[in-house]
Amino acid sequence: MHPMLNIAIRATRKAGNFIAKCYETPSYNQENNEFVSFVQQQAAQRIIETIHQSYPTHIVTTKYDDAIPEKESDMKWIVDPINGINNFLKRLPHFSISVALRVKGRTEIAIIYDPIRNELFTTTRGQGAQLNGYRLRMNNKTKDLTGSTISTLLSIDQKKHAPHELSQLIMLLINKKMNFHCSGSSALDFAYVAAGRLDSFFAIAIKKQDFWGGEMLVSEAGGLVTDLSGGHDHEISENIIAAHPMMIKALLKAIGEIKMDKE
Repeated sequence: MHPMLNIAIRATRKAGNFIAKCYETPSYNQENNEFVSFVQQQAAQRIIETIHQSYPTHIVTTKYDDAIPEKESDMKWIVDPINGINNFLKRLPHFSISVALRVKGRTEIAIIYDPIRNELFTTTRGQGAQLNGYRLRMNNKTKDLTGSTISTLLSIDQKKHAPHELSQLIMLLINKKMNFHCSGSSALDFAYVAAGRLDSFFAIAIKKQDFWGGEMLVSEAGGLVTDLSGGHDHEISENIIAAHPMMIKALLKAIGEIKMDKE
């Protein structure tokens, strides 16, 4: 195992244990946003401290911090302490920790951890993707849209960004008889695509910090990640599709039937 991945796993599990204990606290109040912020901060701090113990010169930042130009550090960790914060807030046990190592602007290591189910999705560039130590390969049996399952994000940000185009796309895919899933955790959506639990995932107006880790996990499991036109400008457009290559082909063909927002 890559030594940096080993340290990142240790850091992520430490944060996950803390989050799980907080989630199970009887006095946990759904409306207590201050408590949720405290949990996020403490979980992130556990990851930051653990990584810095072994790699004190590395930049470790959360996705909520002010952006640090990647050229300022060859080694930069991006941490999302609770991906699916609304689920955590409402006591819905579907959220995750996401950690990605960027080296000179490219993701090299990624972890997505579900602390409630104790499912650890990991990947190192060029070495495939794993779930709890077992190799992941994507579902290549589903090639048609009909009957397949696609997940997406439906939040305020998505509704603000080209709402007409978003509704057009959703209606188009529904008419293709796809099954829609909206879990509230984009990181787990990527992980589930990589594991074959979902056939595909798409999102409009998703921040790059929210898909760096998941993108690599899908790619290392044999999948493909593109923008809505089949290109690789998803970091700029913030529009993304993740699926098996055959499913991507079918999705892009369907998307081509409508005019999407190119901004």
